[in-house]
Amino acid sequence: MQPDRNSVPEAAAIKCLWIARNIPYPADTGAKVYSAKLAESLAITGVLVRFLGFGSHDSIPESASAVEWVAVNSARRSEIIALFSRLPNAAAIDATSAYRLLLEEQLREHWDAIVLDNYSAGWALDRCLAYCYSRQPRPVLAHVSHNHEAAAWHCMASQAQTSLPRRIVFWQNAMKVSTLEQRIVRSVDLLSAITEEDCAALLAPLPRSTAVPHNITLTPGFAGTIAAPRTIDNNTPRRVAIVGSFHWVMKQENLRRFVESADASFARRGIQLDVIGDMPPELRAELQSRSSATHFHGFVDDPAILLAQARMAIVPELIGGGFKLKFLDYLFARAPIATLAGAAAGLPQSLRGEMLVRDDVESLVAGIVAEIDDFETLNRRQRHAFDLAQTLYRWEDRGRQLNQAIMQLHRHHRRPASPDAGALSAAENKVEYGRSRNFPGA
Repeated sequence: MQPDRNSVPEAAAIKCLWIARNIPYPADTGAKVYSAKLAESLAITGVLVRFLGFGSHDSIPESASAVEWVAVNSARRSEIIALFSRLPNAAAIDATSAYRLLLEEQLREHWDAIVLDNYSAGWALDRCLAYCYSRQPRPVLAHVSHNHEAAAWHCMASQAQTSLPRRIVFWQNAMKVSTLEQRIVRSVDLLSAITEEDCAALLAPLPRSTAVPHNITLTPGFAGTIAAPRTIDNNTPRRVAIVGSFHWVMKQENLRRFVESADASFARRGIQLDVIGDMPPELRAELQSRSSATHFHGFVDDPAILLAQARMAIVPELIGGGFKLKFLDYLFARAPIATLAGAAAGLPQSLRGEMLVRDDVESLVAGIVAEIDDFETLNRRQRHAFDLAQTLYRWEDRGRQLNQAIMQLHRHHRRPASPDAGALSAAENKVEYGRSRNFPGA
């Protein structure tokens, strides 16, 4: 049963419409976890959050009842059609008639804030701008970024080891992502980034004449299982583990490169690599056919059971930026972490100092081999890193930060309007900028 929005006292009536890709349950990817927990932590502060996305309500836990979840009742558009859109793939396939109609229905109500979750929600940008600038006081328009997507896609396009036609598709999408991402950043009131590095990169291309949006950094929190204290010794199997979801093309490419580099070296030294997480059957078959030390477990309900049997957990992302939520799974499972330096964005130096960090895959594999039997180092790393993580990654802190940023801008928008019509002209220019690139009908 959904709460009666009209019965909420005025003091608690701050309402936020959250436009996302998916109803984020089951929370089986890092992006879903981040969206779910950030929205829930905001709702727990007293903000009324209504969350839109593809999916169903079947897997939503009772613990998430602070948010009102509204599912889009349609399938996404074809990826073939998306190739001919001016929007990037993720936004183009989400921009269905059903989602647009659902958004129109929601915009009949008053909202104090609207969140565009991830760049893929950019298909709704122009409609939300028009809504915000037609209301007094003006709602706060926010963008919750998960990554510096333009950099990630350009890296993917330049480094992907695939056919020429597929690389052309990647480059085409990278350019679309860059255009849309920058338009979102220059149009919103509030930008949240997942790391300070991402925030700086997202703001850097803005022209000096463009007003910089209010911006905050919201690294993830942790709401999973916390492992009991452990000691790694000779009784711990000589295993290392990678946990993830491997349906996204960048995740697949990173896994492929690491397995190809590590498997033979691990096999020679009696080290087993456990890959834990769902992936397309064809990728699993491809990697299994040329692996001997690597074991593929598929999706498991509780990765902590396998992590408890590993001497190290690995973050091998060479392509794609942003904060890797698997770090938190590893930290709170008390697993020593081996990672590439480029994958450790957003981690404080104190935490990086408690990890095995290398610049490339080959040296990372060599470092793992060198430390696999160094129990003193492994146990020091996992204990010190766990102690640090306990104070750094709490979702309730993120909810308060987001609430404070929205409320600050909300109060600013409630101030008496200036007789100067410049603000409205700026808003109209933002919408016209998108129309000139045919975004609304894409």
